Amino acid sequence: MKSSITLLLFFVLHGLFAQQSGLTPEDVADIKQISNAVISEDGEKIVYQLLVPADPTEENVPATTHLYVYNTGSKTATPFVTGYSASNVKLRPEHNSISFTSKKEDDKATALYEISLNGGEAQKLYEFEGNISSYDWHTNGTKLAFVSAIKKEEDNPLPYQPEIYETDLQQASAYIVDLNDASPKKLEVEGHVTSVQWSPNTTSLAVSAAPSSLVDEYYTSQKIYFVDENTSKITAQVDHSGKMGTLKWSPDGKRIAFIAGEDQHDPIEGRIFIAETSGGSPKILQKDFEGQFHQLEWKDNKSLTVLASEGVYSSLFSLDISDKMNKVFTDRNLNITGFSAANNNSIAFTGNSAEHPGELFMLNSKNSALIRITDSNPWLKDRKLGKQEVITYQAEDGLELQGILIHPLETSGKTPLITVVHGGPEAHYDNGWLTAYSMPGQVGAAQGYAVFYPNYRGSTGRGIEFAKSSQGDPAGKEFDDIIDGVDHLIENYNIDKDKVGVTGGSYGGYATAWMATRHTERFAAGVMSVGISNNISKWGTSDIPEEMFLVHSRKRIWDDYQFYLERSPIFYAGQGKTPLLILHGKEDTRVNPGQSYELYRHLKTRTDTPVRLVLYPGEGHGNRKATARYDFMLRMMRWFDTYLKDGAIEIPETSLELQGK
Repeated sequence: MKSSITLLLFFVLHGLFAQQSGLTPEDVADIKQISNAVISEDGEKIVYQLLVPADPTEENVPATTHLYVYNTGSKTATPFVTGYSASNVKLRPEHNSISFTSKKEDDKATALYEISLNGGEAQKLYEFEGNISSYDWHTNGTKLAFVSAIKKEEDNPLPYQPEIYETDLQQASAYIVDLNDASPKKLEVEGHVTSVQWSPNTTSLAVSAAPSSLVDEYYTSQKIYFVDENTSKITAQVDHSGKMGTLKWSPDGKRIAFIAGEDQHDPIEGRIFIAETSGGSPKILQKDFEGQFHQLEWKDNKSLTVLASEGVYSSLFSLDISDKMNKVFTDRNLNITGFSAANNNSIAFTGNSAEHPGELFMLNSKNSALIRITDSNPWLKDRKLGKQEVITYQAEDGLELQGILIHPLETSGKTPLITVVHGGPEAHYDNGWLTAYSMPGQVGAAQGYAVFYPNYRGSTGRGIEFAKSSQGDPAGKEFDDIIDGVDHLIENYNIDKDKVGVTGGSYGGYATAWMATRHTERFAAGVMSVGISNNISKWGTSDIPEEMFLVHSRKRIWDDYQFYLERSPIFYAGQGKTPLLILHGKEDTRVNPGQSYELYRHLKTRTDTPVRLVLYPGEGHGNRKATARYDFMLRMMRWFDTYLKDGAIEIPETSLELQGK
């Protein structure tokens, strides 16, 4: 009896402890989240994808995407594909089935698979000689339009083949095929095709394509073409310059709506346009909208349902082609990331919040009631989370700015602060889940930190003027905005001015390096990831030099080398006193790892400041694989613990030491 009481007491105390504990790096490595959802036309089924990470202590591989089906009548979810990843999920017309792309062990290329909505094993439906990167169904469910790039086989008699940079590019083309025939026909669209979509009457297709497969041209030079289904020839094109996003045909097939940049200098595809199928110049809708459009679906021939951000909040809107817009749904405690609408006006959508990562929700068509369907991480209920607060503050020049602050779970005296700077800078933080392998978030809160996410000028979500407001001034007022936010927190939130850290990736890594050198007296620790240290050498080693010119710098580096040198962290490295951890993927083509080598060498040679460079083999512009992500967070938090908390600890060299093994 005594042992039973002791055991019961143990479980009670263990439960209480679990409820009081905060988030750990191990928890972050275990987080699952809903990444996409598609609702059937009748609203009875929702097909959704669950992103499942691998165990970082067992294998260093990317997360897999599992496939589930939710029955809105019985309110039950059934796993359909869980042993491998399922991508490009669609409901196949006239076949009561789900189609998706996958590459199984025996597949030579990514192929198209199908699984019945009644369950069973998935069957390979169509295989092409190249990877099927995207596809769209004809309304009869037997014809298929798809995009694929065929790899060129070199007939080389020599035992060694050099790589010739940016030549012999692998271009993707658009094809149509009748699955009863299986002889594909190539559409006559030159360049690198990025998407293809049937018109509702299936007599033509809308195709988006860039001049080549270079990433720079994907960003800067995509065009939309209309192609005749019978002849495979282009009949018209849309005259628009700017970044391109998704496009959708109107139900009657007379026009398309698409998301794109306002012009070639718009840093994002965040505006909505309507184009006639005869081509020509499109019409912009909501030109003065002080927000960002993310997704659209036609509701009928004259109106759309759209998803948009306004600052740190997201909402669903109804938008008609006469340019009138009304809010359909908003919840300031929920960040909507995507939606799918049924014919009965039911809407399925994915979303996250300060309390949970991405989950599946449904908006009831009868009473507009919000229903949460999934709970992918039930153990989160046993974790205590820091309070999350949206803050506003003024920059030195009077511009009003937004940021998000996660408060520490416990405080004792002044609070250390970690500032997390987003990349882009064409991005922004929403008031949702803000914890990931590279974002301390609730892990920082559990360890006694306040964690600050500023949306500095040049961020998205506040309209085109705000997004362009930092152009031509790299590391200028945009990064001063971050310091103004820190000062606001020091003055109003009991932050210790001597224990402020900074971290970020890509452009956020640039900000981190800038704070650690140019403003080194303000920051006690920095963790820079895939960041910029030398704007001159960065231009010649990046895969997006033209995009950087058009939407960021707005002048060429050779027109003012001194300006770009003085806006580079290496220029101030000799005065750097901020201990800096530098992390970089060895295969990064966006920001070459040489940027990290340069800053490391400058700091190592010119100062006695602690600096460490960690390279991740097999990773590019950000870590995708489980162990690399886990290692990143362990190193980041240990670095901040060393330099932002009293009583410095020794920084481990290996991942095993990081885990205390």
